Amino acid sequence: MSDVNRRIVLASRPHGEPTPAHFRLERGTVPVAREGEVLLRNRYLSLDPYMRGRMSAAKSYAKPVEINEVMVGATVAEVVASHHPGFSVGDTVLAYGGWQDFSVSNGQGLRKLDPASAPVTTALGILGMPGMTAYTGLLTIGAPKAGETVVVAAATGPVGSLVGQIAKLKGARTVGIAGGADKCRHLTEELGFDAAVDHRSGDLPGALAAACPDGIDVYFENVGGAVFDAVLPLLNDFARIPVCGLVANYNMTELPPGPDRVPAVMRAVLSKRLTFRGFIVWDFADQEQAFLSDVGQWLREGRVHYREDVVEGLESAPEAFIGLLKGRNFGKLVVKL
Repeated sequence: MSDVNRRIVLASRPHGEPTPAHFRLERGTVPVAREGEVLLRNRYLSLDPYMRGRMSAAKSYAKPVEINEVMVGATVAEVVASHHPGFSVGDTVLAYGGWQDFSVSNGQGLRKLDPASAPVTTALGILGMPGMTAYTGLLTIGAPKAGETVVVAAATGPVGSLVGQIAKLKGARTVGIAGGADKCRHLTEELGFDAAVDHRSGDLPGALAAACPDGIDVYFENVGGAVFDAVLPLLNDFARIPVCGLVANYNMTELPPGPDRVPAVMRAVLSKRLTFRGFIVWDFADQEQAFLSDVGQWLREGRVHYREDVVEGLESAPEAFIGLLKGRNFGKLVVKL
């Protein structure tokens, strides 16, 4: 076992888009597990859009990463030392070890993984937080009915791709919005979406309207920005909008130019009786076992599929994360440590 713990810490808070200068790679000693604790060697690190919010000091649903602290993140890890009765050396676990090689845990929140039942990286994607976000947000808030039209933004990402596939299992017509021809082909040819719209096309509103001739009944919001502007006029009466993310806005330093759009949005909310509900996945923590059971079964039966975008090396994490915020990844973004 290495006696060096590489860590990527937050060096400074970005104003606008993060750059590599906002991160710093450090080398320190490996932490020691004490009584009731385990020492974990992180094998895979999940990169997710919510991390941009943790880099900011603005008030949010979770406390920010402090300057010079390790960046937060879910990890698949191996137990390399244990003073905890519930874990043994060699166990593979889902942890929250952050952007570093080693971490210590008191066992709270750790989930043992069975490498024989599914690839362990699925615990960071389709069988992890992103998958549970899709499952709970769509079924609890979106509540799609057979024959309805469900639209999802960032549709090839780990959340959006599962949203669309679950909607199909529930009998809905599914339209995905993604960036680029390859991603759009992946949606229709590999994931079974009924239609895909390239948000980089010259006429997003027109292309989306053509793909949704009967309007939109459920819009799963991951992006905001111009995508939401194209969706809003197409929402049907009583449409439901689970608001999961607004990645187009995360690097904004000021309000966008142009007229105040709030009155138009509120007029649509009133006249069409729309339901917008923002949520954080752990609002639905009591659904975790149902999620693991349902999606695990669908995965084993080949009824849902996933794609991973794996980059090598902890030192690659900052650039990969910056690319994630710009939509450069194709599938669940994972760093192999």
